[in-house]
Amino acid sequence: MAEQQVESEQPAEKKNVLSKVLGPIHIWALGVGIVLVGEFMGWNFTIAKGGTLGAILACWIIGILFISLIMINTEIGSVIPEAGGQYAMAKYMMGPLAAFNVGLMLIFEYVMLAAADVLVVGTIVTAISPEAQPLPFILLSLLVLALLNYRGVLASLTMNFIITSIAFTTITLLLIGGLTHGLNTLVLNLNSLSNGLPFGLIGIVAAMQFGIWFYLGVEGTTLAAEETRSVHRALPVGAIVGLISLLVGATMTWFIGSALVPPDQLGASEHPLFDAALASGHAFLVVALMIGTVLACLASANGCINDSSRALFSMSRDTLMPDFFSAIHPKYKTPYRAILFLVPIAAVFGLTGLLDQVITFSIFSAVMVYILTSIIMMKFRRMYPMGSIQRGYTAPFHPMPAIVLLLLSAMTFFGLFLGYWINMAAALVFYLIASIWFVKFQYKKVDTKKLMSVGAKCWPRPEGY
Repeated sequence: MAEQQVESEQPAEKKNVLSKVLGPIHIWALGVGIVLVGEFMGWNFTIAKGGTLGAILACWIIGILFISLIMINTEIGSVIPEAGGQYAMAKYMMGPLAAFNVGLMLIFEYVMLAAADVLVVGTIVTAISPEAQPLPFILLSLLVLALLNYRGVLASLTMNFIITSIAFTTITLLLIGGLTHGLNTLVLNLNSLSNGLPFGLIGIVAAMQFGIWFYLGVEGTTLAAEETRSVHRALPVGAIVGLISLLVGATMTWFIGSALVPPDQLGASEHPLFDAALASGHAFLVVALMIGTVLACLASANGCINDSSRALFSMSRDTLMPDFFSAIHPKYKTPYRAILFLVPIAAVFGLTGLLDQVITFSIFSAVMVYILTSIIMMKFRRMYPMGSIQRGYTAPFHPMPAIVLLLLSAMTFFGLFLGYWINMAAALVFYLIASIWFVKFQYKKVDTKKLMSVGAKCWPRPEGY
């Protein structure tokens, strides 16, 4: 009888596991694809907050934040072979309530970012043809991306690799096109158009709120750990090469945008690189940047649907959310219910038209995750010191990356507070209410055995426990 029960349970467990089909290029496509839209728009609001010089300083400071974050994520993520990313880290290091909040923050970081992406697609359509209605294009974009994610992660992220590569190429083309004016001319333009630090050092801090737009979402690479063929190799390679790509792209974007467009216009533009293409005087670049902007938005929204659905799926499989969302499609091996549930939510927020509000909620949720990640890293190294478990990557100079991540995240929070303190208060209230719901209604349904199953199988008993 016992043998029959084991046999009957075995297929059920296998049905609830995602397929391992991804390699390093897919991890790169997931990380860079989500973020690249921030180099086509959004980053330029750093000019309005901190001036031209403040913008590039904020870009590089936030770059240090994300270098620290990627080092931490890659070390811990390479030893947790399951979907969920920072959520999975939190459940092993901090317990169910913290894991619930981290998972919910990840869901809303990516859902709101997807909403912002399709909202921008709608505004681009309106800019091309003022008579056109953006609503059909917003809905069509989400439906196509939902179908792509529904039918399989390999096809979805392969498509992301293609369209992200094309979008990144258009930025490079803009740089090359700008250089046809001559490097000396561009440097002189940058000198004459620059407004330096109009608000002093506080402007740099204020600019960090939008400087994060250069990199926001790249940490989502760890959410694909369960679907990666060789997590010890693919995750570090894809994440680190992706971050290097973004650092280079961010610097190119700032340089060419600031050298071709006056700061007042650049700081208020909804599509700064398109404006830079217009200023270059090359018709080909204007068309290329329009295509690149749309592709970057679609790649970002596609990656966001992937990451948010994996976070919801993982929470549901671990019993922190209703079991309904843990279903995997029998043919495509995707968390199809999680995908179909979250896409309409992204559509609703996208249709509000409140781009800055949507982006702010996404940034707030992300920075909260970064702060908790620094704490998770401290606990991880205490519980599993070097030599106790096999690591695919080891973050150097510990605990400096965790400390730097915590300090720079706090500075970013302060910059966010300067412009959007009401939004921050509303977001805190939302997560507080969600936590109360979890404690009162869902916590009693949590199955600790399921929650800790992978860690119990793969890891030794932590030191001091």
